[in-house]
Amino acid sequence: MILLENISKIYNHSSVALKNVNLKVEPKEFVTLVGTSGSGKTTMLKLLTREEDPTEGKIFLDGIDITDLPRSQLHHVRRRLGTVFQDYKLLPAQTAYENVAFAMEAAGRTDEEIQEDVPQSLDLVGLSDKINNFPHQLSGGEKQRVAIARSLVNRPDVILADEPTGNLDPINTWEIIKLLQKINDLGTTIILATHDKEIINNIDKRVIVLEKGEIISDKANGKYLV
Repeated sequence: MILLENISKIYNHSSVALKNVNLKVEPKEFVTLVGTSGSGKTTMLKLLTREEDPTEGKIFLDGIDITDLPRSQLHHVRRRLGTVFQDYKLLPAQTAYENVAFAMEAAGRTDEEIQEDVPQSLDLVGLSDKINNFPHQLSGGEKQRVAIARSLVNRPDVILADEPTGNLDPINTWEIIKLLQKINDLGTTIILATHDKEIINNIDKRVIVLEKGEIISDKANGKYLV
């Protein structure tokens, strides 16, 4: 379970990214964060990974206060969180296999684990036939699938997806959303940040609307009609 208690993030007196946010995300939920640019979506995801620290408040992951964890212990938290970004963040000189394997190497996994798990992860996202392709040989949708495979390979409890379809055409957008739904059906919590109203209104999951750093709406099976 993820719990945010009275979270604020203030960069300076004229830039308040989040203001007194309280939020609970249960295991295996699919949650969509929505709002215009600057509403606080990305900041919230960065706080969950401790890429940034809150100005005020506490963040708990399964009862552990991650806001108080020393940096030396953050790798334990980050292993439980997979991240997917709009711009893929793939290593251009490495194949799909090597990009996914890199995440396992960084987590200290053995060569045997890597050889077994990387092909399984790429198979799950439908890229078994692209395992030796480099990023420049992949379409945008395929690059994002590699990124999702990389986020999955260490078996995280939660995937944080920050505008993962922002660079994709409509067909690839829906393929990625269907893939995230499939991963959620398999038991992984998904937190998806997007501004795409069509996505939000068609996946029929919990919708949290942010505006100027505050939660203004939180509805199960919600729609975004603003």
